[in-house]
Amino acid sequence: MVTREDIETFLDRLSSDGASHAELEPGLWIVRPGGAIDFDVVVTHNPPVVLLRVKVMPLPADAAELAALSRRLLELNATDLLHGSYGIDREDVVLTEAMELAHLDFEEFLASYESMTLSLTSHLRELAAFREVR
Repeated sequence: MVTREDIETFLDRLSSDGASHAELEPGLWIVRPGGAIDFDVVVTHNPPVVLLRVKVMPLPADAAELAALSRRLLELNATDLLHGSYGIDREDVVLTEAMELAHLDFEEFLASYESMTLSLTSHLRELAAFREVR
């Protein structure tokens, strides 16, 4: 099974691609992707899984916009996301992914991380229209 130290090694390897990370407490990291991407990925080692999570945006206050956003997020879950999914946590839209630690290797971790960051980057422009309504 992948340990906390293994996840730390995975995150160190991400740093070679321009990402940076900091461990806030044992098993909880903030990862800042490199480049123009302006969001943090929270990585949590919580056996038997590792969780990746990004706070995308606050929910719109308008009920019609909230309904439209919710529908669009479900459509994106069904058509554009390979591993993770959009969800709602309190008053925020989040993108999450969970991977089992039992057989996780760096390539799978990297594929999930890149899938998540690439998907979010491609969706941000569209989702920003809902953010501006708030």
